[in-house]
Parts: sequence; C-alpha cells; structure tokens
Amino acid sequence: MTAPAPTGLFGPLREQLTEAAAAFAGSPDALAGILAGMVNDVDRALRERLEIFPVCHHSPASALAMARRLRARPPKVIYLELCEDLRPLLDELRNCRLPVAVQAFATELDGFPAEWSPLSVVAPVTEASAEYQAIAYALDTPGVELVLVDRSTDHVFQWTHRDDTGPEWGSGAPSSDEDAGLHGDAVGVEIGDLRPRFAELEAHLLHHGKVRHWSEWWDQYVERPLADADHDTYRQVMVLIGSLFRRLRPSRSARDERDEDRERYMWTRMRQHLAESGADPADCLYVCGAFHAASHVEQFGLDSTAPDFPISPRTGTRWRYGLIPSSHSAIEAQFGLAPGTVSIAAANWTAAVGRTRLTPYRLAGQRTEKKGRRSRSAAPVPAGPATDRLSGFLAAPPVLDELDEAELRGWCVDIVRLARRNGYLASTADAIAVFETSILLATMRNRARPTPYDFADAAVTCIEKDVVPGRRDVRRLCEILLGGDRVGQVGYDSLPPLARDVLDRLRPLGLDLERRTVQRALLDLRADPALAPCSDLLWMLRHLLPADAVRPIMGERRLGHRSEQESWDLALGRNQRALIELGYEGVTVEQVLEQRLRRAVRGPDATAARALAAVEDAIRLLDSPRLVDELGARAVELLAAERTVDDAPEVLRRIRRLLAHHRTTGPVLPAWCRTFVTTGYAHYCTLLPTAFVDESTGVRQVGAMLGFLFSMESLALSLGCDRTQLELAVAQAHPEAPAKLALLWAARHQLGLLPLARLREQCAELLANPLVVPAFPQYLSGFVHALEPVPGLAPFVVETMSSAFTGLPDPVLLPWLPTLITTLREHGPELVPLLVREAERTFPATLPALDAWSPPWAAAPTPSAASAPSPGTGPVHGLLVAYPEAVDAVAALLGCSGDWQPLVDDGTSPDDGASVLLAAHPATAHAVAALLAD
Repeated sequence: MTAPAPTGLFGPLREQLTEAAAAFAGSPDALAGILAGMVNDVDRALRERLEIFPVCHHSPASALAMARRLRARPPKVIYLELCEDLRPLLDELRNCRLPVAVQAFATELDGFPAEWSPLSVVAPVTEASAEYQAIAYALDTPGVELVLVDRSTDHVFQWTHRDDTGPEWGSGAPSSDEDAGLHGDAVGVEIGDLRPRFAELEAHLLHHGKVRHWSEWWDQYVERPLADADHDTYRQVMVLIGSLFRRLRPSRSARDERDEDRERYMWTRMRQHLAESGADPADCLYVCGAFHAASHVEQFGLDSTAPDFPISPRTGTRWRYGLIPSSHSAIEAQFGLAPGTVSIAAANWTAAVGRTRLTPYRLAGQRTEKKGRRSRSAAPVPAGPATDRLSGFLAAPPVLDELDEAELRGWCVDIVRLARRNGYLASTADAIAVFETSILLATMRNRARPTPYDFADAAVTCIEKDVVPGRRDVRRLCEILLGGDRVGQVGYDSLPPLARDVLDRLRPLGLDLERRTVQRALLDLRADPALAPCSDLLWMLRHLLPADAVRPIMGERRLGHRSEQESWDLALGRNQRALIELGYEGVTVEQVLEQRLRRAVRGPDATAARALAAVEDAIRLLDSPRLVDELGARAVELLAAERTVDDAPEVLRRIRRLLAHHRTTGPVLPAWCRTFVTTGYAHYCTLLPTAFVDESTGVRQVGAMLGFLFSMESLALSLGCDRTQLELAVAQAHPEAPAKLALLWAARHQLGLLPLARLREQCAELLANPLVVPAFPQYLSGFVHALEPVPGLAPFVVETMSSAFTGLPDPVLLPWLPTLITTLREHGPELVPLLVREAERTFPATLPALDAWSPPWAAAPTPSAASAPSPGTGPVHGLLVAYPEAVDAVAALLGCSGDWQPLVDDGTSPDDGASVLLAAHPATAHAVAALLAD
C-alpha cells in the first residue's frame, strides 16, 4: 500500500510518519501504509458533516470530554450506540442509584433454539461514562431528542452464535465476589470496546509500558493525558487509537463482520431518522466507540451513495425489559477487565470533577451519594473547521504530574488501618514502606506521581505475607479504599409490578426490604393472624428465588402442617436482580408459580416424579384444587408413558404422602389419585419381570416397584385391579443377581407362595455353601430393600444376619464385613434404621442380660393343645352357640359362606385352627370372658 500525497489537514503529519516508517522499518510500504491509513481515518472522521464523538466505555476522560462538549455547544439530537429497543428504559434511570444495567430478557423463544433459553442482554451504566452524560443531558434538556441506533437485542442473537468466543458472551474470568455475578450469563453490550484484538500487540504494549494489565496501560497513556485535553485533541487522539486497533488485528473473523454490520446498521438508522425528522446534521451528535469512528464500511457518512443496509425483521421472541442492579465487579467480570479497574475509574472521575470544577450531568431526582459542586463554565468548542491538534499531541513529551504527598500519605495510612482491621499485623513502619515503594515503582514506570495501580502493588509487596488472615487480601483492600465495589440499586418506581407487589405485601413485617443487608423477620401467626399472608408469600418466594434470598430459620410448610411461629432471613435487596427477572414472567407471584408448575409437568424432561412434586407444591403453596387436579392428571399421563423405573422410589414416596394427605383432609380420594393408583399398579406389574433381569435397573428401583404394588394393593383391588396380574408378574421374574433374587423371594413370601420356614432353609443353604458366602452381603442387601414392600420381614432379616455372624468363622466373616457395610450403606440408607430398630427390640439392652439371652428363633416350642384349658366352655362360647345369627350376618356381609361345624363332647370342633390358637394362648379369651362377665 502506498501512502497518498501529503495534502489536507494532516498532510504534514502524514509525511512525517511516512519518512519515519522508511527510516525505522527499512521498507516504507507496510508500516507507512498503516501509519498513513490511521491519519486518513482521523481526517475522514473529522470531515464528516455529522459530528462523531468517539468514546471508550467507563472512561473518565470520555465522560469529561462529553460533559464539556454538551455544555459548550449543546446538540439537539444525540445518536447513541445502544440497542434501539432499550430506549424506553432510559427514562427509569432517574429512579435508580448507579451503577445499574439496562436489560432485555426472554424465556419464550420463537426463532431461536430452545436450548438458548433464557436469553438476556445487559448494558451497564455508570456515572463515569460518556453515554450516561449524554443520556442525562438529553432526558433533562427540553427539545433534545435521544435516538438509539444500534441493532436491537433480537438482532444481537440473530447475528451471534453460541460457539462464538468474545467479550459479548462474558469472557471475563470468574470471580469469587458475590456481587460479580449480578449480570449472570447475560450478553454484555458496551460502547467503545477499545482493546487490541491482536494478542502480540497487547503483550508488546504491556511489556514496554512496564504495566501488568491493559487497564493500567490505558490509564497511564490515554486516560491521564486526555483528561484535560481540549475537544479537538480528544477527538483526534481517540479516532487515531480506534484506527490503530482496527488495522492491527489478526485475520478477519465472524466478530469483525458483525462489527461492520453494526456500523452499517447504525448509519442506516441515522440516515432514516434525519430524513424523517428533517433535523440539521450540524445540530446532531453521534456518540459511538472509537473503534467504530474509524469505520471503513461503504455506508459511512451522510454523503455516502451506498444503499441502506437491509435490516432483517425481528423474530417472534417476546422480549421483556427492565433495570437490574449492577456493580463494579460485575462489569469487570463480564467484560474481562482487571479487578478494581472500574472502581479506580470512578475514583479518577471524582478527582477529575473536583479538580476541574466541572459540573457533570445527572438525572434530576436520581439518588446519589455525591453532592453537587460549583460549576465552572466550559471552554467554547469551535464550530468551524477543525485544526491539526494530533501532530502537537504526538510530538509533545508526556506531562509528568507532580507528586501529591498528602494524597499518597493518606492512602498509606488508611490501607494500614484497613489491613489491621482485617487481621494483618501492619504498623506505621508498613505505611512508610508503602509510601516509599509507591514512589519507587512509579519512578521505574516513568511516572512522577504514583497511580492507584502503583500504590496497590506497593501495598501488596509491603503488607501481604504468606497467608491471608481473613476473607480479603491486600489488593482487595486497596480496591475498597479507593472507592470499593459500588453496587447499584433499582428504585421502587422502576421495579416491575410483581416486585412492587412483593414489597407492598411484605410491608407488615416492618422491614426495609430494599436494603442489601440480611434482615431477620419474626412471625407469630398465633398472636398476629394478619401475618399469615406474609408467611404464604415468603414460602412462595422461597420456591422461586435463590436460596439465600428468602431463607427459613424456624418453621416449615409441608402437607397438612403449617407452623404457628416462623423466623426468616430476608435478603431481597441483595437479590434484587432475581426478583426483577421474576417480574418478567408475570404480574403476581401466584401467577408465576402456577406457570412454572405447569411448565415443569409439560416440558420435554417432565417425569411422573416431577409431576407429583408439582402437585405437592401446588397443595403446599397455592391451595388450588383446580391446579392440583390438572397437575395430577398430567402425572397419570407421564407415569403411563414411562418406559423406565428410575424414578420409582421417588414416585412411591410422593404418592404415599399425597394419599395420606387426601385421606386426612377429604371424605374421598380425588379422581386423579384413584387413577394414578390403578395406572401405577398395572404399569409396574407390566414392567416388573423386565426390571428383575435388567442390569441397568437397580435393586432400589425394583424394591420401590414392589413397595408400590404391595402397599397400594388393597386400594388398587378395591378400584378394580386384578391381583392375578401381580402373581403372574412375580412368576415370570427370573433374576440372576443375588440382591434381586432376595427381593423375588420376599415378594413370593408376601404373596403366600414361599413360607417363612422354606425361606429360612434357603438362607441356611446359602450360608452353608462356601462358594456363595462371599456374595451373601448382596443377598442381605436385597432383603434390606425388601423391607420397603414387606416390612414384616424385619425380624427375619435380623435373624439371618445374626445367624451369619454366629455361624461363620472369623477367616470368612472378617473379609465379608467391609462388603456388607458398603453394600448396606450404598443400597439401603433409609431402610437400615428400620433394621436397627428391629434389632434393638429383639436383643437385650444390657450385657448381663445378653449372657443369659437365647435368640427367639433358636427354640420356638409349639404349645400343646392338650395341656391348655379348653376354650370351648364359658360365657363367650355359650353366647355364640345360643345366638349364631350375629355371626352369620357378619359372615354374609364379608362375603363368606359356610356351615357351622359340629362340636365334639368337650365343646370344640375337630381340627379347628381357632381352637388350637385359643388353647395355646388362653389369657386373651379369659380376659374377654371376665370383661363380658362384669
């Protein structure tokens, strides 16, 4: 590339740069083309009829230059590089305390992949930013129009892919600070992303500038020199930097194409607005990033003959807009800035405003911690043709600020005091060391006045030891000292209706819920029943908001139970963003909760267990029978459609709890409960044989299936189910795994197909087989899981384990114990307590009693019927023989048929099981007889 002839405003400068390139590079073509091209970009931007004001995001120098320009020559139209659909939100900034972020949020997507949900775009706004100065001036000055010209939030995602890598997707490093996550995973939109996109260039600048990161380089070589620069110098230098970073970049990428499309979009919108409004370009101001001020697109400039950029229509996605609180650390984390950068910029902004006595623009009525200062009239900005200020700026030596010993001394004393409060053993000697080291570091970096970065490095060097005694290290303490991580807040009037409704409904608690501190709320519902609505709302918020926003300390809300006294820790002010985004989903908390419960049972990952959980939440939190019936019917559909039994334990646990609740609160079970039981009975009977042999199905799942079938059997049979289906399912099961085989034996025993005596014999055979003994813990695991469907097996399981411990020798038992313990711990943690209680009931409680104790299963004598007194005599027997009609009526009611058996001479019937039982245990019959005799 050959440099053009040295003509125009910057002809001499272009000629000097070309000669310098030839002298230093040896070949004038490549370097001279870049340098001359940069000068051409500046010349082109200054010759544009629409004044371009280049800025850098969160730059105090840009904010100062903007305030001077607006006061010296007020424009009538301001075009701002910001998403055009965010314009209505800017009026709400006056109700907030900065920093805050303008947000667009969408959960119901139309035109985007479903896995992208939710979509969120944020544009943070701080007081030390040029765009805020422009916004405050335009909104508070009559007759001034503010027009946002950047792509809409919908186009942000139309032009972006999830696999893109760049700052738009939050490329900042994760931070441990809780306030650094205020933006979540939202896409960040900023004005003036001035950072080299050429890694080698950035490394070169940092190395030769003797700084650690890019923010420090920018502060030393751009911020401070431009803080007091005049209007023309500021514009020319910023365009020159933007052109430098634009030309020194790697090969073109998708991001470069997206940036150029944004520039075409903005120039098209500005042309359209000028044509519609008839505004004079001389009264307009275009505020954009310095990178975009050096644009090369064909639509650049009002005099361009290129056609307008074709703008695609927006998708059907429904966007919701609002303001969310932001913080310095959140901005740094999202845009990849060094920690403390925005806080130091805010401190520099405050110092510059005080030094220049310039009154910045601030929205009327906005909450702020700063008091207004006396203003000094800004220097007039010439309206005529610009002059070459760039040559003088580049040729002049850097102006070294004088050392402000009072300021530095104050920093050193304050950091030592702050360090002592945080556990550091700092003293006056450390303050002196920090003072001297700060001056030394500044001198090494060619600075006469130490910057906050020099001071922070010196404090870390002199104070921080090998360990950090508290939560904060010294660098974090320096950030707090220099301004801290300021956190913004959205005012009440700018909150969505749901958030305002929440604050209004919780007002009886008597707390200032907009504060960022954690507050304790005490609710005595028995003494003050008027607080019951507050309790209901808090439980709903507990379900919808993050765990630390609303946290119960005392009290619970479960099915059929409400606490009379509750205690809560509330941090709604700290979680204002979550509350605001909740307001994007509905007008009231009840509406949002109902929508979420419906989405939970209608989503692609919905299961029967989740549907039952939604039913339970609807009963606990909303008390809406209509919604409960709807969710319950959906649970039946999901259960019938499931082809796996992975959630069987949770389904069993939840349906048991729901059945118990409905049985105690209503005369009959709801229709969906009855249908769920019958559907589940048939469903699990069908899947039972496959689950027994499927290796991917665990023992716990099979045990839960059997638990559902056996515990719901009486209800299912009364609703029309057939027990033969369960018997066939058990008969068709042929498991090979030891644990499932034990489950099958327990199921057969429950069905009456396997007597307990035979089950004892099978376990004894297993223990007698040395090849099976190592796997016996797995059998025990199956028996433990069998306690879910067959809880009556608890004595047998205790008996089996006791027999194993008694009969196995130590060489076999000791290697066997670790496997047994890990197996029980893994497969039956909730059932082992039942086993322990049974063992506690069976075994004696003291050691002396244990010596004389014999297990009940070791000797089970059969009582002799001949030695027992005959139950065939007495008042009860005579009463039944004399009046058999009552017994016949009860038998007919139960559906039993039969004839009275003849009696023998002693009054008993032959082979009568009841007689044998009464003969073995006569005490009960004697007690009843004595009761009737009285």
